[in-house]
Amino acid sequence: MQQAAEFQVRDGQLIGVRQIPSPNFNQRPVQTEIQLLVIHNISLPPSQFGGGYIEQFFQNQLDWSVHPYFQTIEGMQVSTHLLILRTGEVLQFVNFNDRAWHAGRSTYLGKKECNDYSIGIELEGSDDLPFATAQYEALVKVTACLQDYYPKIQQHIAGHSDIAPGRKTDPGPYFNWADFRTQLQHYKNTSNSLAG
Repeated sequence: MQQAAEFQVRDGQLIGVRQIPSPNFNQRPVQTEIQLLVIHNISLPPSQFGGGYIEQFFQNQLDWSVHPYFQTIEGMQVSTHLLILRTGEVLQFVNFNDRAWHAGRSTYLGKKECNDYSIGIELEGSDDLPFATAQYEALVKVTACLQDYYPKIQQHIAGHSDIAPGRKTDPGPYFNWADFRTQLQHYKNTSNSLAG
């Protein structure tokens, strides 16, 4: 069965996912092409899942008094383009045409400020727990869709730790890069053969 059309990009939106607009974005530099996909993990509080706190955080609506950890990030304004929950549900916070605030100070292949030219995908997770199968399945489908629409990211997928080494550790040791890449190639091959 063909699933290649499960997601599609239209005017910077990923059609087929829930849209939750974040105020934390600005314009990309003029004539900047999207050429990198950055994979992160996030959980609020750390290593605890559910509760909607990540969504609230990206919308600047998190109640800092709910948990002691929240006070350590009080006032931070961050966002991502996409968040993939443990269930595999995909949420979009920032239009792909805009710059989300996900990477911070960063460099990829000698090119600084990755936020300028990348799409950020957060996985609900942590450095010390495996990710859910449903997350890998969603990530594969989303990545294939984005690579189809933005051909420059075909060979350019990095972890946050790759572009901000020493400062960031995510997506962490439990993110199975080899399995993700194998699944992605298999999905793309299957989609191509069905389309042909």
